[in-house]
Amino acid sequence: MKRSSALFAACALCATVARATEEVPFITTPDEVTVTMLRMAAVTPRDFVIDLGSGDGRIVITAARRYGARGLGVEIVPDLVEKSRENAKRAGVADRALFREQDLFKTDLTAASVITMYLLPEVNLQLRPALLALRPGTRIVSHDWDMGDWKPDRTETIDVPDKPIGLEKKSRVHLWTVPAKVDGLWCGPKSKRGELAIRQSFQNAAARLGEVEFPLVIAATRLKSTEGKDRIALELADGRLRVIAAAGRLAPWNGARFSRAKGGACPA
Repeated sequence: MKRSSALFAACALCATVARATEEVPFITTPDEVTVTMLRMAAVTPRDFVIDLGSGDGRIVITAARRYGARGLGVEIVPDLVEKSRENAKRAGVADRALFREQDLFKTDLTAASVITMYLLPEVNLQLRPALLALRPGTRIVSHDWDMGDWKPDRTETIDVPDKPIGLEKKSRVHLWTVPAKVDGLWCGPKSKRGELAIRQSFQNAAARLGEVEFPLVIAATRLKSTEGKDRIALELADGRLRVIAAAGRLAPWNGARFSRAKGGACPA
């Protein structure tokens, strides 16, 4: 990924420059970075990969050829889209690696299980609300640039001796997993009069159940406490949180189910 489209996308932040047609540099993602991005996302044949700013198509093509995935590359430069299609044919994956000339901000991302990108920091931040709105468990992988205060779940730094830009011949690959939205008040069994209050910040949360306060880490639809003897693990399914394991002072809640409070309060 490649960054003619990244620079165009950056211009989208400035209304009068968004449709600029002047030539911008084309920068490829080194092969070792491509493989690292797909490996960190744990891509399999079940995945649909969308590469935002797909350049010559190498990430989508590698995902199809090496991992058996399907994918879509979104690129704003027509010549690169055509080149990508030719590359996919030569690689024998044209049926699984598609490319579209399109503004990445107008792309429907909902079909993706993995999104890859090598965009500028400002563009990442502009995309962030749309990424956070995706299905929980969707993996987001970015080459070099982060998402501001949405900290990555994992970062790997790799040596890239032939990196075409920058003095430091290294690349950083960041991985996020879209967390379920669980912020707010949840009501437990009436017999226990339990209220589970969650204050969520991306994949981290502070929670209170009864008199017990504890931190949570959210991985897709699973929530798990991270410290102390009072342990709990929950799973979100069908709009309800179910306690799948609990220990310490939280042990009595094992198996309990919680529903979102209506009107900001639980029934008395």
